[in-house]
Amino acid sequence: MAKSDDAAKAPAGKGKLKLILLIVLGLLLAIGASVGGTWYIMHSSASKPAPAAETASNVKQPAIFEQMLPAFVANFSQNGRQRYLQVSITLLARNQSDLDALKVHMPVIRNNLVMLFSSQSFDTLATPVGQEMLRQKVTASVQEVAQKELGKVVVEQALFTNFVLQ
Repeated sequence: MAKSDDAAKAPAGKGKLKLILLIVLGLLLAIGASVGGTWYIMHSSASKPAPAAETASNVKQPAIFEQMLPAFVANFSQNGRQRYLQVSITLLARNQSDLDALKVHMPVIRNNLVMLFSSQSFDTLATPVGQEMLRQKVTASVQEVAQKELGKVVVEQALFTNFVLQ
């Protein structure tokens, strides 16, 4: 009887081993096919030359920073107390000739920004969210003047390089 029990156990053990080997082999084939397919797709798209117009438009020009001098100063009256705001702004653009053309309209831009700063609430500007909202309004104001005067948005962003509330 002992021999018949051993004979019955041996095929079951070999069957599990075969199943495990088949699963591992299947996984290796799937991984190999995935790597091979990815390699094929990557090399077939890389070997095709991109159209020149498409390449030129996708390449981002280097950033040009233009500081607006002097810094802006605005005052607020809060509960009978005088409060002050000093902001230094730097403009981020990508085309120097467009930026030079915008400099002609700098008095209009500065006027709009002074009006914007003086209309703000001191309590709002004391929070980071309020400062970020003001930065976005400044960017929109500069872009609006550029769009109106030059027909295109010249400035990507207005950046606060100094922001003092007192």
